[in-house]
Amino acid sequence: MALMQQITSRVNVPVIASGGVGNLQHLAEGVLEGGVDAVLAASIFHFGEYTVSEAKAYMAAQGIQMRL
Repeated sequence: MALMQQITSRVNVPVIASGGVGNLQHLAEGVLEGGVDAVLAASIFHFGEYTVSEAKAYMAAQGIQMRL
């Protein structure tokens, strides 16, 4: 999270965090704690751990603006 915070505080462009997502909480933390504009994940969806709909619903429940 510290690296994401350092980057977002120094640039004036949208920042997308990619990689290292192991669960839905990690997605939300990237936005809420890391300050990034978007998060990218693949493996948690490919292996059937979660669906995209579940991820969107979780993030929306955390107060993150989301297109459902």
